[in-house]
Amino acid sequence: MTKLKIKRGDNVIITTGRKEIKGKTGEVIEVIRKENKDARVIVAGLNIVKRHTKPSAGNPQGGIVEKEASVHISNVMLIDPKDNKGTKVGYKMDGDKKVRISKSSGNTL
Repeated sequence: MTKLKIKRGDNVIITTGRKEIKGKTGEVIEVIRKENKDARVIVAGLNIVKRHTKPSAGNPQGGIVEKEASVHISNVMLIDPKDNKGTKVGYKMDGDKKVRISKSSGNTL
């Protein structure tokens, strides 16, 4: 598996997709990695879908439940804290530790 540059807790911007979510920003709740498949992320408050659920022990009422759906990791971009715009992610060695840096400003993330 390849190393992912986006982690849980990062602030990201949605670069492509439906007009309801394109250009919106949010925090990554979860990164979904699958063996030999593409990675996806769940962003808080974005890409809300409605699911019709049957009554169960955990949800005795059932009904229509709204929740966040995943977005492909290639459709999100990390936000540079310096200028609040999307940036590519690079790596450099800081002493004996590898840190993520912003390609646009050079700041550590």
